[in-house]
Amino acid sequence: MLAATASSAVTQGVQIQLADPALAERSPGEEFAWSVRGAAAAEDRVVPFRAHLPAVFPLFATRPRYAVRHLLKTAQVADAPVPYVHEPAARLVASGTSYRTTPEGSFTSRVEHAELTDLVVRVPLPDGLLDQPALLASFVDYRVLVRLSVVENQTLLHGSEDKAITGLLDLPGIRTGRLGDDVYASITEAAAEVEETGGSCDGIVVHPFTYWELVRTGVLGQLGAAGITVSRTRMIPRGQVLLGDFRAAVTLLVPSVASLTLLRGQGPDGGDVVEASSRIGLAVHLPQHFLLLTSD
Repeated sequence: MLAATASSAVTQGVQIQLADPALAERSPGEEFAWSVRGAAAAEDRVVPFRAHLPAVFPLFATRPRYAVRHLLKTAQVADAPVPYVHEPAARLVASGTSYRTTPEGSFTSRVEHAELTDLVVRVPLPDGLLDQPALLASFVDYRVLVRLSVVENQTLLHGSEDKAITGLLDLPGIRTGRLGDDVYASITEAAAEVEETGGSCDGIVVHPFTYWELVRTGVLGQLGAAGITVSRTRMIPRGQVLLGDFRAAVTLLVPSVASLTLLRGQGPDGGDVVEASSRIGLAVHLPQHFLLLTSD
């Protein structure tokens, strides 16, 4: 539960907040290229956006590849610490057949506050690109925003450097198990274990090598038929699989504070760079709704 209203904007499975009127007519890259045109040779320039930039990477709308963010429910929030309800488990045992004997029958609850943090990535700009507005816009939309999405996957799984976000792989209260040689058997058993705490296993995060093995064996389609969305990312180790009731367990907090910044002379070779930044937070309601499998 959150003191915020979840966004209802969903396009091709991507929850987005496009509060900046300029984005109704121009993409972030186009807005950036338009804003930095004619900038002086030594002039930095900040282009602010009221949007969540990882969500507007164009190819998310045209192919079924899911980032970790796609597994979570999203709430638009104010740019300040966000109150939410945290429900840790007092005990974790096999569920009985009455409410009193279920794990959630003994959950406790308290109000906590989620801090916000900035996802940031810097990408060098090739010489001459600032003189080609259309090419610059495409570079930002397709090559910079995708890098910011990688940083978001990293942050959601491993946490932020400022500790505002604790990564899903390291949550206090997460359950753990063994990933055996039979990956499908391990995953299906773990999905049932997720539901022992009263949730519904609705998502899995795997490394691409595991993902394509699931494709080869026909398991991916069976998971989809069961209502499970599989996110693949290099940000999770090959020997780990994260399962959970993602939408019940956590909420991605989006204050729609973002920017694209032209930084002069700050590249590794003294060239210009573009810095993309987008602010997020994470409210962790039910960490026991996650189960992390790790191979020996």
